[in-house]
Amino acid sequence: MNNMENLKINSLKESYLLSGEDTKKLNKRIIFHLKRAFDAIETEKGLEIPKNNENVISELSDYLSKKQISLLLDTEADHTLVNLYKEEMDFKEFSNKAKDIWNRNVNEDDFRKFCESLNGNLVRTLYPLQLLAAYHLAFSQNACNFSVPGAGKTSIVYGAYSYLNSLDITHKQFVNKVLVIGPLSSFGPWENEFKDCFGRAPEVKRLSGGNLSSELRKRYFFSRDTAELTLISYQGIINQKKNLEFFLKNNDVMIVLDEAHKIKNTDGGSIAETILDLAPLAKGRVILTGTPAPNGYRDLYNLFKFIWPNKELINYSLNQLDDMTENPRDPRIQLLIDDISPYFVRIKKKDLGLPDKVENPPIVVPMDSTQKLIYETLEQKTIKDLVDNDVGLVDEFKKAKIIRLMQAASNPYLLLKPIQEGISGIDYSPKTFDEELINTLINYEQTNSVPPKFDAALKLIQDLIRRDEKVIVWAIYIDTVERFSDYLLENGIECKILYGKTKVESEGLDEAVETREKIIREFHNDESEFKVIIANPFAVAESISLHKACHNAIYLERNFDGARYVQSKDRIHRYGLGMDTITNYYYLITENSIDEVIDERLIEKENLMIRVTENSDIPLFQILDEEIDKSDIKALIENYVRKNR
Repeated sequence: MNNMENLKINSLKESYLLSGEDTKKLNKRIIFHLKRAFDAIETEKGLEIPKNNENVISELSDYLSKKQISLLLDTEADHTLVNLYKEEMDFKEFSNKAKDIWNRNVNEDDFRKFCESLNGNLVRTLYPLQLLAAYHLAFSQNACNFSVPGAGKTSIVYGAYSYLNSLDITHKQFVNKVLVIGPLSSFGPWENEFKDCFGRAPEVKRLSGGNLSSELRKRYFFSRDTAELTLISYQGIINQKKNLEFFLKNNDVMIVLDEAHKIKNTDGGSIAETILDLAPLAKGRVILTGTPAPNGYRDLYNLFKFIWPNKELINYSLNQLDDMTENPRDPRIQLLIDDISPYFVRIKKKDLGLPDKVENPPIVVPMDSTQKLIYETLEQKTIKDLVDNDVGLVDEFKKAKIIRLMQAASNPYLLLKPIQEGISGIDYSPKTFDEELINTLINYEQTNSVPPKFDAALKLIQDLIRRDEKVIVWAIYIDTVERFSDYLLENGIECKILYGKTKVESEGLDEAVETREKIIREFHNDESEFKVIIANPFAVAESISLHKACHNAIYLERNFDGARYVQSKDRIHRYGLGMDTITNYYYLITENSIDEVIDERLIEKENLMIRVTENSDIPLFQILDEEIDKSDIKALIENYVRKNR
């Protein structure tokens, strides 16, 4: 069907009209596609196609050209098509330049001007890759940063912002506000890094984590005097869409999504939808996450839709992205990464030039007689249940039983409480234990026994404090965090707790309340009254940095969660450490217990994560998605068999 010279496109007010004698010759398959893909409607005059988006005429022209159908366009349609093709060519040229920047092929004059601007406006000196990433972001205005934790992503954003903010107010790239959407734990670092970068405290407004009413939030967004830095949580934006729209339309705002993998939901989640609706109103859009595709390539879709809302950067359907995730050798994967490579940067751990860290041999702690009785009773029953059921099936009951075994190895008092692990309402509670085990637990509580791990950790902490060193102690369970804190205080060691119950600074909060930010600030003070922080990785494994103050981490408890374990280690091993700094990790392991299995499995998972993150620009983490997987259960059973031969 060539040279249909009578097939015309006329531009109407809200649609395009496909008309002429040859429209009647179009086959049913083409008409069906036009109806399905372009919402075409058959009328007496021809086929009417709504102007659903600015690219309709371009997409329609491309489709008909593929079918070898030539067109006659009226003046307006032709003008629109010419402009769209020009815009497409301009964007292609822009994309090539952005890609060149990250490949170290920069315009020397532009880069020199950028560096001079930062020298005059930023008191912090960025290391070479940070500087290049900041230049890439300033040039792009919209970009993703997939660098590893500790690479200084916040400083990169502020570097780009300082340049864009220094431009003339009439410049199309000028921005004067930063809106950060992120977890509450990120607020303190954004404020602290601002001061470190600019040498002044930020004019800042926190809109989440406190007692601010919806009315006060609305007044703020409609105010003519909004802060330079605005902080709000992902949950906080859900009912603020209209207010945020006004704010973005009336200010020159750079939106930053911190820990942006939280918008990966492609199934119509309200947070993701709200953010994608707001994206076109921002002057700049920034994605920050070290795990861009935690569950597969589908997770990338919303990230790149956010930074360029009007472009189709990912040319694959969600189902195709799922297929690519399932087939690591799919040749389309490299094509996908090539397509999106101009729009993201990634600094890997090996690029940071960090000093080596010391992985001290595990400190093996024997159980006392009562704990041993409790543990072995529970272990025998747990292993039997695991063996009697399908090992390959990891259900909630199995997880609950394994968690109880971990608790018995660490702190038997936990067995007297609800499981507190969010196991879908399942609670392998003390009521399900046999009478003998319950009586043993009651006796353990009545004698005020001290878990042997507590005593071993105390001795290690005392030794570190004698050397005038600070330490962070990681524990999984709330009761352990609180009970160990009391134990240290009883032994004359001042300490503070960072976990879910620790308040985040916010407006309206009593100044006497001890917040997460106050604790971290005081911990960094050389004259701090305490040298020990006890933390829960579920609450603070992301966002906080302790490497300037602390070079020792003690793991009182660990579970099988490899991702959180590695994140927690990164809190004290980050960019900015002197090459002579020694970072020490200490692991307490209860002898002949599940702790030994956890130690082996975490070493395997950490090594796997390192291989994945250091050898891939878009690392996939679905292999580590389960906190307890079938390989963990298999290793636990094999360990039990070895012990009881």
